[in-house]
Amino acid sequence: MGVNDAINFVLFNNPVASGVWGFLSASGNNMKSKGAIAGQQAVSQSTKAVVSEVMPPLWKIVGSNRQILRLAGLSGAMAVMLGAYGAHHRFNIADEKERDPKSIFEMTNRYHFMHSLALLAAPLARKPYLTAVLLTSGMALFCGTCYYISFTNDRRVSQLTPVGGFLLIFGWLSFVI
Repeated sequence: MGVNDAINFVLFNNPVASGVWGFLSASGNNMKSKGAIAGQQAVSQSTKAVVSEVMPPLWKIVGSNRQILRLAGLSGAMAVMLGAYGAHHRFNIADEKERDPKSIFEMTNRYHFMHSLALLAAPLARKPYLTAVLLTSGMALFCGTCYYISFTNDRRVSQLTPVGGFLLIFGWLSFVI
């Protein structure tokens, strides 16, 4: 299903929109239900034509940045695998003063998923490779160190975590510039 088909479905062809358009057509023009359906189909076709002229297909937008999409897919798959592993991992609490390793893991996995999804949008940025590098490096340093800390309780790598956080911030800001 292409972008045009998705927009057409959301605006016109789903059951709710069909009912709304049919009601509006019937009440506004006092048309019979067959006329409302014909009017709806005409509006649907004209909207589809306008959308296809204005919005190019997604594969044209992405263009040569398919490597970024593959990287985003790989990152999302890793987030799922690590999430499954962490759900069954027995976390050890070494010190009561430190944060619970399970809560560190859950926060890290959420960030990993969220930034994997952001990486999917990187081809739409003005400088897609810069955005992809910043987000990927940020995930590697931030999520990687947090995963390591949560699984091993070894906090020697915690100095790298803020660097990864800043890279993630810069990755988001790269969508702006």
